[in-house]
Amino acid sequence: MRIRATVAAVSGALAISTFALPAAHAADSADSFRADVAKVLQAAHAASGKTAFSSSADAEPQPYPLDATFSNFKIAKAIKVGTTADVSTKVTYTMTHGADVDITADDFLTAPFIYRGDFDNLDTPALFGDNPATCTATSATIATCTGLITAHPGQGELSNSEAGTWKGAALAIAFNGQDPTSDTFDITKVGYTEKGDLGSTLVQRNSRLTVNATPEPVNKGKTITVVGKLSRANWEDNKYHGYSTQPVQLQFRKKGSSTYTTLKTIKTSTTGDLKTTTTATVDGYYRYAFAGTSTTPAVNATGDFVDVQ
Repeated sequence: MRIRATVAAVSGALAISTFALPAAHAADSADSFRADVAKVLQAAHAASGKTAFSSSADAEPQPYPLDATFSNFKIAKAIKVGTTADVSTKVTYTMTHGADVDITADDFLTAPFIYRGDFDNLDTPALFGDNPATCTATSATIATCTGLITAHPGQGELSNSEAGTWKGAALAIAFNGQDPTSDTFDITKVGYTEKGDLGSTLVQRNSRLTVNATPEPVNKGKTITVVGKLSRANWEDNKYHGYSTQPVQLQFRKKGSSTYTTLKTIKTSTTGDLKTTTTATVDGYYRYAFAGTSTTPAVNATGDFVDVQ
């Protein structure tokens, strides 16, 4: 689930004025979670100034600052996102809260999220999960929490320029009996807190790499031509396209061995294609290997066996 601010008059720690939600794809609980969090976030950041809970006279009614904070945020080093399939990544973190905060209440929730750019930037995009985190109390004021971050690339949540480093954050909301769907909903009786810069991860455009070595079989000492293609996910048209001018290694593994050695490094063409030659010596497997970048994960092609006669 993605969030992005769209109203320029609003600013704040996440500066979220509205959810940019994908089409319904989950259970009603997920839709309810999104709507409830959206309403509180909108109110928390609908204030003049750079932070939530502004005391400015012209500020709109807001939730009160909830006595809770977050630490020990752990997430995978990288999240590989393709073109259509949803991708979920587990997040764990510690929540420390005041003794007066009832985290076991049915209407209390906490959730991790990741964001790109400045936590104080109005236009910061963020990715949540489809449901709140689950927490286990380890003391009267400390709990360990586990949640998911879910990307829905098939629903236009990501743009290609957003591949790279995202930062970790978490929030908590205590509704205290207030029903966000009610006409009598009183946001000032709801507690809210958030914290950014808890960690980081790479959200990457998934990569693919192919190889084909010919002829097969080949006489010893003759030339082998090895072709292939490096491509990566395009989040804007939901297809894979060639990754141009990238260094890729041609590697060889002798039959009976488990180790590949690098023969040479070449670059992909403007369309991501690869082509080079080598001399046939012994039976073995040829593959291309890409080391990856901050926006695109490393990938190895499946070795192609050549019988040398």
